[in-house]
Amino acid sequence: MSDRLQAAQAALNAGRRDEAIEHMIAAVTEDPARAVQVYRVLTANLYGAGRFDEGVAYAAQGAKRYPKDYDLLNTYGVLLRKAKRQAEAVPVLETAIKLNPKNPAAQQNLGNVFLDLKEGARAEAVFGKLVRVEPRNPEYQRQLGRALHHQARIEPALTRFRTAVSLKKDNVDAWLDMVGLLNEEFRTAEAEEAMSKALAASPGEQRLLEGLALMYRRSGQMRRAEQFLTDLLPANPDAGWLHCQIGLLVADWDRERANRHLRRAVELEPDRLDYSMALVESLERTRMGDEGGHIEEAYQLALKLLPRRREFGEAAAKIMTEVFVRVADYDSMEQVGDFRSLGRGWASTGRHTALLKQLARTFTDEDRLELVEQHRIWGREQEKQAARRPIKRPPPLPREGRKIRLGFMSSDLRQHPVGYFAMPLFDYVDNERFEVFVYSYNLGKEDAAHRHIASKIAAYRWWPDVAIGEAAERIAADQLDMLIELGGSTHMNKLEVMAYRPAPLQASWLGYPHSAGLESIDYFVCDPYSRPTRPEYMVEKPLVMPHTWLALGDAFFSDRNQITPGPLPSERNGFVTFGTANNPHKYGREVLQAWARVVAGVPGSKFAFVRPEGSGASFRRNIARLFAAEGVSEDRLVFHAVRGMHMPYYNEIDVTLDPFPLTGGTTTTESLWMGVPLVSLVGQAFHERLSYSILSNAGLGDLCATDLDQYQAIALKLAADVERRRTIRATIREDLRKSPLGQTSQFAKDFYEMIHRAVTERA
Repeated sequence: MSDRLQAAQAALNAGRRDEAIEHMIAAVTEDPARAVQVYRVLTANLYGAGRFDEGVAYAAQGAKRYPKDYDLLNTYGVLLRKAKRQAEAVPVLETAIKLNPKNPAAQQNLGNVFLDLKEGARAEAVFGKLVRVEPRNPEYQRQLGRALHHQARIEPALTRFRTAVSLKKDNVDAWLDMVGLLNEEFRTAEAEEAMSKALAASPGEQRLLEGLALMYRRSGQMRRAEQFLTDLLPANPDAGWLHCQIGLLVADWDRERANRHLRRAVELEPDRLDYSMALVESLERTRMGDEGGHIEEAYQLALKLLPRRREFGEAAAKIMTEVFVRVADYDSMEQVGDFRSLGRGWASTGRHTALLKQLARTFTDEDRLELVEQHRIWGREQEKQAARRPIKRPPPLPREGRKIRLGFMSSDLRQHPVGYFAMPLFDYVDNERFEVFVYSYNLGKEDAAHRHIASKIAAYRWWPDVAIGEAAERIAADQLDMLIELGGSTHMNKLEVMAYRPAPLQASWLGYPHSAGLESIDYFVCDPYSRPTRPEYMVEKPLVMPHTWLALGDAFFSDRNQITPGPLPSERNGFVTFGTANNPHKYGREVLQAWARVVAGVPGSKFAFVRPEGSGASFRRNIARLFAAEGVSEDRLVFHAVRGMHMPYYNEIDVTLDPFPLTGGTTTTESLWMGVPLVSLVGQAFHERLSYSILSNAGLGDLCATDLDQYQAIALKLAADVERRRTIRATIREDLRKSPLGQTSQFAKDFYEMIHRAVTERA
């Protein structure tokens, strides 16, 4: 044995794995013809150390030299799986199986790879064979159940899980698989019974207790989950999992408490990636106090976690991407993953909310079509699940001689931008032809807007603690003619309800600027300006309003937000100020570079960010770096760190620059209402044409550009045209009121006429 291998053996005997690995790497580097046993031991230790990429490299080197060694090939396949290269693992493990067909290890590993790939039929073939050989192996029975689950064969899958727990009463994984499947099927009573049996077999088992809390959450029993977890806390004050679960649960209604528990979980178990990720996500979503400071804390923790990106699943990738976007760290964001793989990963695991961040990354036709496909991937899975769990439906009402029953589903029909934009439809309900229903899952308190809407319609259904299937069934019981969802997958909304088609006709409007991805949604409300240029950019059929797809509700666009009288900001300050109040998820490197070039083109001008992120050091530093690259010094950047009270800051801005390709919506209307003209870049898909619609309806369509050169030219011309900016500031509110945007009663009339036509044409 060489000195290197002797040193490696001594290090292994002493428990110094990393040192042993380095000696073995040196040995095979010096002489690649080392015995196969050296490669076996090296790759096994690299696997144990979590160094999967290195393990793959040395396993490949060894397999090339020893292509018929079963153990090495099996380890090679497992390392490829851990490195998330499952497709490459398949032929390697299949070769190992051919070499030793009686050894079950490589077969089991191959089955696990097929499960990773969601290839249920191929996984079934593997585990079915293993079960026939060894029918009393509980793990084989469980994995066969998972393979059947992937194929939506629910009862056969449950049978295998039940067999697994009968063979091994304390088989926690099998119990959790069973409970999880029952939860998915909304078989809550059976899930609770199974969990009770599981806890009887393994009293106090942590994963089962976590599973019970998750079961309560998924079934909408939030307060029951809270009571269950808090009752456990006195006896388990140092249980990291318990603090994490409480933090995750209460975050929607008590963010400060959530952060305390999540910080404690990380203190107790600092190496748990999921605990740290939960804290990062909660801090990024903390709106109280110094919001920029909370984001900064989240960002610094995210940077520490970034080297572990090989361990990230879709959930972690979503959290990290969102944090890096919030601070404009695009280099780190790109390390997490690319547009296609991230989007498809999120879509295939049900993370529709993450797809909103993809809209700002669509710069080519290929990107637009890929984004539609990502939404379709999500939609197909939701509709597949809904088809497995049909809801109870009353017989349809005859259309003859009755009003159209129209439902709006959104948790934002309250004091919220969606509520304000939708308010004209409730202020001017067409009571002669319609009965209107609202469905909300808002976890907060009733407010004045909620009460106002409720007073105008047939029924306001407020269900804060309801599961998705139950919500769909309750909506179906109202026997609607059409259901319109206004929230997309934003916070507290239940877009998945639409997959059950609780109404014969369904549409999307207002809350999400892209097709949801469901074939069960028939229509998408737009207007002649916002309508996409190609039908392929939408899943639904366009339902086209005659002028505008939104109107300015009186409660939001009121005179309480005053335009400062007197000179323009540029006249008061002696320089032009460009600016934005848009969320950072709407802009990226390309947007910031374009903005910086505009500022560089106007001597002495400045750019103002009216965003809560502005109090964070990293946000300011990253923005400054990108502007500096275009010749704009840091002293020309202004940061107003505000949330909610941002409207007065438009009085400090001369020209708003719109982000792209995801343009402004609410912020565009706010800017105009405050007398500040806005320059927008028009694209092809709906989310690229929001500002184009608003500006065109406001009589300012000439401020819309079709390419970046024109975008910059319009901005520079507007900066120099003091008289036009002065005129816009003086007349814009009256112009808006007279425009289709401000004619709220006409907007409501047009909307109800459009819906009446859609329903009666399909009758």
